[in-house]
Amino acid sequence: MPGTMTAGGGTPPPVPATFEDALAKFPDGYVDGNFGNRSWGVTVKRSVDGKRTWLCGEELSRTDIVSFNLYRLAGWGSMLKPCEMSAAKVIGFILGFEPSTEKAAFGTLKANK
Repeated sequence: MPGTMTAGGGTPPPVPATFEDALAKFPDGYVDGNFGNRSWGVTVKRSVDGKRTWLCGEELSRTDIVSFNLYRLAGWGSMLKPCEMSAAKVIGFILGFEPSTEKAAFGTLKANK
């Protein structure tokens, strides 16, 4: 909703369309891939009504994570809620993640059914 306030008293920043476009390409469930020349495993869950997307990514060497919820709000757009990290880190990860070829092909087949 326009003018919605956050706990800190400010209006949350808009979610870039490029972020939402890149996130939409992630298949539901688990996918392996690369980010920053490192191997990652990512799990995505979407609510049945499409109003919430949850993502948790873990560097497979287990030294780094990315986790967030994205809420789609009627009349306002989307609200990104990173889990104990910056929105910039989350956005950079989603824009830069490269799924493995095998899983990417599976995700494409799944989307075409």
